[in-house]
Amino acid sequence: MHYVPNTTATEKEILDAIGVKSFTDLLANVPAEILQECRIRLPEALSETELVKHMTTLAAKNLNTAETTSFLGGGAYDHFIPAAVDFLIGRSEFYTAYTPYQPEVSQGTLQSIYEFQSLICQLFDMEVSNASMYDGATALAEAAIMASGITRRDSVLVSPLIHPATRQVLETYLGNRQIEMRRLPEKNGLTDMSVLPEMLDDGVAAVLLQSPNFLGSIEDAGGLAEKIAANGSLFILSVDPISAAILKSPGELGADIAVAEGQPLGLHQAWGGPYLGIFTAQKKLIRKMPGRVVGETEDVDGKRGYVLVLQTREQHIRRERATSNICTNQGLMALAATIYLALMGKNGLQKAAQLCLHNSHELARRIAELPGFELAFPEVPFFKEFAVKTPMAPAEIVRRANTAGFFAGLALGDYRPEWKDFLLIAVTEKRTAQEIDQFVSFLAKL
Repeated sequence: MHYVPNTTATEKEILDAIGVKSFTDLLANVPAEILQECRIRLPEALSETELVKHMTTLAAKNLNTAETTSFLGGGAYDHFIPAAVDFLIGRSEFYTAYTPYQPEVSQGTLQSIYEFQSLICQLFDMEVSNASMYDGATALAEAAIMASGITRRDSVLVSPLIHPATRQVLETYLGNRQIEMRRLPEKNGLTDMSVLPEMLDDGVAAVLLQSPNFLGSIEDAGGLAEKIAANGSLFILSVDPISAAILKSPGELGADIAVAEGQPLGLHQAWGGPYLGIFTAQKKLIRKMPGRVVGETEDVDGKRGYVLVLQTREQHIRRERATSNICTNQGLMALAATIYLALMGKNGLQKAAQLCLHNSHELARRIAELPGFELAFPEVPFFKEFAVKTPMAPAEIVRRANTAGFFAGLALGDYRPEWKDFLLIAVTEKRTAQEIDQFVSFLAKL
């Protein structure tokens, strides 16, 4: 992307059009102490040639998964992306398409969204999917709000092993809705569901669970749906979409609402986004589902067409009746996921999931054999991610690994003090036997 700065004359023209004398006037309503904290001390100005060279030098310091073997996880993963995905979404008719406000002239976009919904419903074994959301975190928050609206209750039981960043999003969304978050206990890397009967009461709208959870552990969700439904509450499950190819699907587990972060489905890690929020539900709940839904119909001549059959966001209906203020469906990201799923197919997706499972367990076994290393939760089943207790500070391992050509994982002490000795390691289908050998050798030499 080329850097083309504004000239002084252009800046003045912009400010005159806005009706202010200086850029500082635009910040008049921002408290002075905040401005002081955010002030950037820039060096003296450079020429265009000097600036481009300087920024290029800075950018070259970044490491990426094209040159560094990645064992990073914690919500964003280095999965295989077929070349056709980027090629197709880069076509101008897709790349520049705007959200389909006029369905009659947006048939291509609507069809791709319809296919996305269909594929996601098949993968999750759920009855309806919306046209996607911002990301996995906001999808879970919207699910909690939806459950509160359906049940007319004002609290939710939340697993402590939901991704910490997702929990922060939940706190922001639910706090402004006066929906109380009640924390479930945990035990040995899993959510302790033994206390569920005593915690479920007539104020609980839903139970929120992530599986595999933030530590990579597969939660025992069997039979939960019946217990939760008996209380008149909803079961909301957040999953890894790749895991749904071989583990029990949200539908099989009886989830009322199932959400996910769609990044593993053909999206690059890309420094954290843009990503894709997946949102599915049972059909009986569709009227309260946020976002919108594309459906298939016929025109007056009997020809197939696609329309927006449900639009419950505040841009389409009165605000007091809207289920959400979400204003985008991440259409390009949803298209990427659609192309990915179509290219991989059922067998390809299962193969990718099986490789994740095999590779991660092979690496975990070999790390556990190294002196000073041990699995944090050796008896707990996991899918592609696991926590390791290390003999030295995990952050130091991560630092040394960077210079050795590895992204070693995530130092969990940044999230909780009691996890200060834990390193979270993810292993996808892309990791080869040679890369696993090299990583084990690196750890052995620390």
